[in-house]
Amino acid sequence: MSMDIPGGETDLSKLIAGMEAKLHDGEYVFLTFKNKVQLPEEEVIAMVKEEEGVTYVVSRDFANQSSYAYQFVASRITLEVHSSLEAVGLTAAFSNALARSGISCNVIAGYYHDHIFVDSRQASEAMTALKKLQLGKK
Repeated sequence: MSMDIPGGETDLSKLIAGMEAKLHDGEYVFLTFKNKVQLPEEEVIAMVKEEEGVTYVVSRDFANQSSYAYQFVASRITLEVHSSLEAVGLTAAFSNALARSGISCNVIAGYYHDHIFVDSRQASEAMTALKKLQLGKK
């Protein structure tokens, strides 16, 4: 069944110029389980199935309330530009900009936006690096 879904932008220069970075409130963590578990849908930001298990991204508050173990505490940044899934170079551009600032990133791409998870202690620096990229500054 074909659905009429709007396509995203593929032009890299337009994507970078239009990528407003939005820093979400709160902190996020990655949980991993050997098998899929039933978490409340409203708590799950993302889920990835791998051979070794299932990874969930949830708020740190939820993980703490549920006594789940985690290692990495992240801030979530969403690029408010509708990039096509076929766009070439956007992930490389922003991950390189972050790497030049010494910031690691974990990226989850949805249909409409890219979501970047960075160490929560570096959220401000990440926003600065992304803004510089958007404005064409080094």
